[in-house]
Amino acid sequence: MDTVTRVREFVTRNFFVSDAASLTDAASLLDLGVVDSTGVLEIIGFVESTFALSVEDDEIVPANLDSIERIAAYVDRKLAAKGDSA
Repeated sequence: MDTVTRVREFVTRNFFVSDAASLTDAASLLDLGVVDSTGVLEIIGFVESTFALSVEDDEIVPANLDSIERIAAYVDRKLAAKGDSA
């Protein structure tokens, strides 16, 4: 299963998404109200436990965690730097 699919499944199972089919991978999870600050912490926990990564404080920014595609790209970059694959 690719990273985008894993992230999408986590988001749609753990947060209220009224219509998962209409949630695009590029949509801002914060702007849509899918996640709030506590939700961001849940996403970080998912990333760390699922992909065995450590999310540093300075990496907790919308550019890394605000959409399904941004989360997946962030994970893939971290895994590549670590020498793993999703």
